[in-house]
Amino acid sequence: MNSVRKETECLIIGTGIAGATCALMAARAGIRVCLLTKRPESIMTNTNRAQGGIVYRGNNDSNDLLVSDILRAGRNINSIEAVEFLAKNGPDVVKEVLIDELHVNFTHLNGPLDEDFDLTMEGAHSVSRILYSADNTGEVIEHALMDAVERQENVEIITDATAVDLITLHHHSSDIQAKYQLENRCLGAYVFLPRTKEVMTILSQYTVLATGGLGDIYLHTTNEKGTVGDGMVMAQRAGARVINMEFMQFHPTTLFIPGARRFLISEAVRGEGARLKNLRGEYFMERYNPELKDLAPRDEVAVAIWEEMIQNSEDHVLLDIANYVTEDIPTRFPTIYATCKEAGIDITKEPVPVVPAAHYFCGGVHVDIRGRSSVKGLYAVGEVSCTGLHGANRLASTSLLEGLTWGHFAAKDIVARIYSGETVKTSVFTPVHDWIPAGNMENEDPALIAQDWMAIKNTMWNYVGIVRTTPRLKRAIEDMRHMYLRIEEFYKETPVSTDIISLFHGTQSAIMVAEAALRRRTSVGCHFIVPSRGSARSFPAIRGDDLSF
Repeated sequence: MNSVRKETECLIIGTGIAGATCALMAARAGIRVCLLTKRPESIMTNTNRAQGGIVYRGNNDSNDLLVSDILRAGRNINSIEAVEFLAKNGPDVVKEVLIDELHVNFTHLNGPLDEDFDLTMEGAHSVSRILYSADNTGEVIEHALMDAVERQENVEIITDATAVDLITLHHHSSDIQAKYQLENRCLGAYVFLPRTKEVMTILSQYTVLATGGLGDIYLHTTNEKGTVGDGMVMAQRAGARVINMEFMQFHPTTLFIPGARRFLISEAVRGEGARLKNLRGEYFMERYNPELKDLAPRDEVAVAIWEEMIQNSEDHVLLDIANYVTEDIPTRFPTIYATCKEAGIDITKEPVPVVPAAHYFCGGVHVDIRGRSSVKGLYAVGEVSCTGLHGANRLASTSLLEGLTWGHFAAKDIVARIYSGETVKTSVFTPVHDWIPAGNMENEDPALIAQDWMAIKNTMWNYVGIVRTTPRLKRAIEDMRHMYLRIEEFYKETPVSTDIISLFHGTQSAIMVAEAALRRRTSVGCHFIVPSRGSARSFPAIRGDDLSF
């Protein structure tokens, strides 16, 4: 196993909206940036998969109204500071970066020559304030950002690069005196390059985690494959505070095709009028939320669907688009229309089979309004972070806005610190040791790794899913702790690889979620826990052809 070293001013791990925005803003200010992604292409992100839109400013809208909507959705356990910061600054960043600078192709009210944007409504919003581009908003934002980043001469983009661990002063310096310093500091990261089988030591003045969430530790998810909580696990190992790990938001509506990876059916579809019904043809949301009905917050809709599936012994429900969406459906939702059509479903004529899936993680690395974590030199932006904005449940379309806003302000903070001379001396970097290889036991059996993933995904879905009980959570923790001990030994004995890193991190993040869920004994938002009595009720048995990973 060979090792290589490099130094940079700002290391950013992740190329979604948060990481790309941070890279662009820092580079434009003259900072040397190294931008990493574990995937073969920089645009393969959860941002790229986002359909619905990004919060902007609606007619008759106000900061106070947006604050109220976010707090209501988050069950009032949000960080007031973060919510007010986003409401005040977020829409301005959208205008400055996405509209004025990058000219993102958002949908206009009366065609592309119209100056007014067509703002849509989504669940739990009081007014129509969502900017969108058909049903591939994330894709157009991601491409615009990465195109701009790639034009910056002082940005080095490294693809197929998997972060193994964060480098810290206390843990990775051979300087005996470093361990006696009271304040720890992040100095970069060890990064595995599968094409050369090297572990690169990247030393950096400031390190930004933008690694996304952890939806892929669940059996059903809308997330990009490999989204397993790497950043949260590495941050916790480095000593950073990690909070709200029990709050996994399940998107209520993903396309239910047995054996296929879940495809998101955007909440904007219900925003345009679509309604949910069970297989008996009953429109049921008014029974669960008579006021908001199908536009209730996502946690309520997901639990309502779960209840309908259990009560009626069904493995999915239906989303009626054809009878309620008045716009031209193929034009308004071209990606959803085409994907369903490919699966043999014409959404202009028949309802869509849908099921909830793990979608967005509301917890993560605790950061302030500049993205700074509790470890000096370490920032976290986007879904990997917990700003406190979302509380117990994310309001629709605030995630892209959060990633954009915190990416922007984290970059500004890093730039200011570097130019003020708040940097690490070369003498601090020099004693940092390179990656120490594991054993040479070549036993990376794909079948063993696949079996471990199947166990993790099933355990998380059935025991730490939409509806939880104390016995289920205890069983999940016990089973996964036992699995972790075995995987940890395997990790130590086997040469590092992308698959093993992912499994190692995924097991740890799964345990973190389950343990946090067990600590919170009462239901709130995404965390829905029921008394042990009746705990035999669970999702209908999962068929073998649904075990996709």
